[in-house]
Amino acid sequence: MYEVKSDALEDSFEAVARIDEVAELRAELGAMKARMDARAVAAARPALSGAKADVSPERKAFVDAYLRRGAETGVELKSLAITAGETGGYAVPREIDAMIDATLKAISPIRSIANVVKVGTAGYRKLVTTGGVASGWVAETAGRPETDSPRFQEIAPPMGELYANPAATQAMLDDAAFDVEDWLAREVATEFARAEGAAFVNGNGVNKPKGFLAGTITAEADGVRAFGTIQYLPSGQAAGFPGTSPQDRLIDLIQSLRSPYRQGASFVMNSATLTVIRKFKSADGAFLWQPGLTEGRPDTLLGYPIVEAEDMPDIAANSYAIAFGNFAAGYVIAERTETQILRDPFSNKPFVHFYAAKRIGGAVANSEAIKLMKFSAA
Repeated sequence: MYEVKSDALEDSFEAVARIDEVAELRAELGAMKARMDARAVAAARPALSGAKADVSPERKAFVDAYLRRGAETGVELKSLAITAGETGGYAVPREIDAMIDATLKAISPIRSIANVVKVGTAGYRKLVTTGGVASGWVAETAGRPETDSPRFQEIAPPMGELYANPAATQAMLDDAAFDVEDWLAREVATEFARAEGAAFVNGNGVNKPKGFLAGTITAEADGVRAFGTIQYLPSGQAAGFPGTSPQDRLIDLIQSLRSPYRQGASFVMNSATLTVIRKFKSADGAFLWQPGLTEGRPDTLLGYPIVEAEDMPDIAANSYAIAFGNFAAGYVIAERTETQILRDPFSNKPFVHFYAAKRIGGAVANSEAIKLMKFSAA
C-alpha cells in the first residue's frame, strides 16, 4: 500500500487561509473592544454646557404629554383638595419641584435663613420647653428632693394654600424650542417667593403663615416676658438713629441676643434701611458695612450677614425696621413636599393656565432667638 501525502503547495495555501482567519478574528475583536471603550468614554464624559441629561419617564410624560398637550397618560393623578375628590391635580416630578425649591430659596430672603421643615400632612406641631429645673446639687448622703418638671408649649404654624396661575398660549407649548419646564418653574417660583416673603414678615396667620412682626412685641428681657413674645430695643431717637454714635445701638441689639444664638445670626432689613446704615463709620473712619468679597458670600454688618427683605418696614416712628437673630432657631417654615399642577385650557382660551398650589405655614418657634429694633426714643 502506498501513503498519499498532500501536496506542499496545497498545505501552504491552507496555512495562509488559517492566518487570514486569525487576523480577521483579531480585527473583529479589536473593533468590538474599541466600540466598548468609546461607549465607556462617552458615558464618563460630562455633558456639554446647555445639554440636558436623560430625563426620567415620569418627567418626560409630565412635560411633553401633560404640560404641552394635556394628555393624561402616564401622569400621576392626585387630589388637590382634602375633602373633595372631584378636583384633580398632578404631582410635579421631583426634578421640577427641586428647581422650584432652589429658585424659591434664592429669591425668598426669610426662607434662605429660616428652618424649613417638609411635612406630609396638612398640619405641623412642634413642642418646645419653656423652663423647669431638671437637676440640683446635694451632699453625698443628703436626700434627693424632687425638682421642677420642664414645661412644654406647642407651636402650630398657621398654614394656607399658596397658589400661582401663569398662562401660556398653545402655540408656545407646541414650539419645541420653548422650554416649558424652565418657564413654569421660574414663573411659579417667582410668584410664590413674592407672596411668601411678605407672609413670613407680616402675615396675620389667617390662611397664611404668621410673620415674626405680627406677634406680640415687648421691651421685656429674656426670662421675664411671656412665651412667644419678641423683645425690642429702642433706637434712641424717634424715627431715626441718634446723631452721635448710632453704631452703639446696633451693638446693643447684637449683645441682647444670647451667645448661643449669635452663632449663625443675621441682620434683616430692607434696602432703604440698609442705605442709611451703609454710611455708618467707626471712630477711625472705617465703614461698619463690609461687602462680601467672595462670590456667594453675603455682605456683613459688624461681622454678621445682612439679608435684604423688602417686606421689612422703612425707618419711621415706632417701626420695627431692623431684625437681628438666628432665624434657623427662631422661625420655622412648614411646607408640603409636593407642588401640584392643574392644567386648564378652557377658562381663558386661547391661553392655557397652569394652576400651581402648595401648602405652606410659618411661625415664630423660639422668640428668644430674634430681636427687633424699634425706632423710638425709649
